Amino acid sequence: MNVTIYHNPACGTSRNTLAFIREAGIEPTIIEYLKTPPDRATLLDLIARSGLPVRAIVREKQAIYDELGLAGASDDALVEAMLAHPILINRPLVVIGDTVRLCRPSETVLALLPAAP
Repeated sequence: MNVTIYHNPACGTSRNTLAFIREAGIEPTIIEYLKTPPDRATLLDLIARSGLPVRAIVREKQAIYDELGLAGASDDALVEAMLAHPILINRPLVVIGDTVRLCRPSETVLALLPAAP
């Protein structure tokens, strides 16, 4: 099973999600998206496959969110902000096949994984 996690090691939810994946016997591809941010096409694909609105993928708790005045921003403006400031991308995003899930809370990932060995 190919699993990819868009991970921030400083985030407890992201660390817990990664631990659940590993407990299922899977070593995922780990993309530390702050070091290697997704390009526009990848970000748009992740959003589309998640089935979530763009705003759900934005971390509104980041100071830069308020500094940029994103509260009433359009989807296009939110995408631009996430591309310019990857810290605004909500995490962890987990990709399994064609499925993308925002795993908040981290237990959300359990429905996507086989039972631990």
